[in-house]
Amino acid sequence: MSPREDAPADRYVLHCGFNYFNNRLNTSEWSNATVTTRKEYYFNNWMTLLSQLPLLLFTLLNSFLYQWISEKMRIAGSLVFILLLFILTAVLVKIPMEEDRFFSVTMATIWFINSFGAVLQGSLFGLVGLLPQSYSAVFMSGQGLAGTFAALAMIFAIATDSESAALGYFITPCVGTLVTLFSYMLLPKLEFARFYLDRKSKSYELETSNRLLPTGDVEGSEKTSDLSVGSVPNGNPNKGDSGVSEEEGVRQAFIPLQSENTSTQKSSILEVFKKIWLMAFCVTFVFTVTLSVFPAVTVDVKTGYGGKWEQYFIPVFCFLLFNVMDFTGRSVTLVFKWPSKDSRLFPGLVVCRVIFVPLLMMCNVQERHYIPVLFSNDFMFAAIMVFFSVSSGYFVCLSMTYAPQLVEPKDGETAGALMTFFLALGLSLGAAFSFPLRLLV
Repeated sequence: MSPREDAPADRYVLHCGFNYFNNRLNTSEWSNATVTTRKEYYFNNWMTLLSQLPLLLFTLLNSFLYQWISEKMRIAGSLVFILLLFILTAVLVKIPMEEDRFFSVTMATIWFINSFGAVLQGSLFGLVGLLPQSYSAVFMSGQGLAGTFAALAMIFAIATDSESAALGYFITPCVGTLVTLFSYMLLPKLEFARFYLDRKSKSYELETSNRLLPTGDVEGSEKTSDLSVGSVPNGNPNKGDSGVSEEEGVRQAFIPLQSENTSTQKSSILEVFKKIWLMAFCVTFVFTVTLSVFPAVTVDVKTGYGGKWEQYFIPVFCFLLFNVMDFTGRSVTLVFKWPSKDSRLFPGLVVCRVIFVPLLMMCNVQERHYIPVLFSNDFMFAAIMVFFSVSSGYFVCLSMTYAPQLVEPKDGETAGALMTFFLALGLSLGAAFSFPLRLLV
């Protein structure tokens, strides 16, 4: 069994279909041999906002929902709704529609896909938190692999028309989501999965029993047992000594039961956060730095060479290179983990990644007004992108892998849900910082 992170796929699909959406929302038309400018939709800005906002809100909501809504309902339900929304988006490719209505439907689709994607992603993180720690790294590798696939699709689509490419983009996630749904339905049939998931069910049953049978009731039962054992109904005082020994035996029988029930109680969200706050900070900071310049700044870097290479420069050196190296960084954690989760060097290295922000801003970003160009060569930009993306994937995966190890197994799901929220927080903060940083260039 190899979990995959499918939730963020909609962001890559929508970015790949950017030309299609812009063509559907064409802002100019010819009238009497002159170009007439029509309504400006600011599609890219709205898409960014309506992608990150529900991701943050519903990830936070999922941190509390998991206590009341079953895991199967959250995961299977989210996959079904995401599948239906992608089918709707694919159908709309072939349906003519007035621009304002098309824009409204598209924005609503983006909002709901990211909302269900946030619940799905948070629930999957909680599920993976119940498995051995090696599966956390495999799970985190999925996002990098999805980005690599989308970047390759972008390159192949350069030679095709936007409508055919968009139809392919939206049919592909429909198939992927359907396969993921069937895979999740088959998961309980695997002996390996049942072993770890059954442990969670037994823990929940013991916790429920403990809530239904408060400590006071246990103590009351203990006293009743003491009286029944210690009483002498036939008036024979010679049985008093044996009654005392039996009394001690009953008392000892209740103590382990009570401690076992107490140990299965899940810790509160605040208690879990106190244990994983450093990992939460690390994953938030990594994504804040990454999203603040990628792709808002890096997508405007221009090549120093003309010709046909110019149209492939950004798809190859920005999107494909980033996603391949990000996937590489995530995959490295499967065989190598450094620094350790207790090392003070780990958060220090995470903070040091902020140096990539000015480095990328000083590449050949056009148009620019304030900061000079220091790295005009294409391969200098590529070298910076390699270290930028590898460190991003490596430290994100390391943070998400270490967090469940800092809590007890019974709190693994809570830790996973919290880390997903802080991951989404980092994405949102990075998207927010990208606007002023681009203006500073």
